[in-house]
Amino acid sequence: QVQFVESGGGLVQPGGSLTLSCAASGNIGSLWNMGWWRQGPGNQRDLVASVTSGGTTNYADSVKGRFTISRDDIKNTVVLQMNTLNPEDTAVYYCNAVDPIYRAKWGQGTQVTVSS
Repeated sequence: QVQFVESGGGLVQPGGSLTLSCAASGNIGSLWNMGWWRQGPGNQRDLVASVTSGGTTNYADSVKGRFTISRDDIKNTVVLQMNTLNPEDTAVYYCNAVDPIYRAKWGQGTQVTVSS
């Protein structure tokens, strides 16, 4: 089973940007739909961005226009570029396969904190 490891989080001021990276331990092979989730304090883990095996992207309304998801199947990575961050984006961000049959065990995620 593929494992995913998230990195790139940190502390950023409102209006700033961060780039998150998701590294897969195995070859995702351009077959899996991939996504980024986030879980803020007291909230459920919500899907915020996804990219299909064909490259089609989808975003939650809360991040649309600010976040960009992309994939590199040769490098087995999925990237989330986050711009114009606001405090409501503060959360732990997780990467995983969208389709349940490919879903890996949730990792530790990477913490994003937006604060001045």
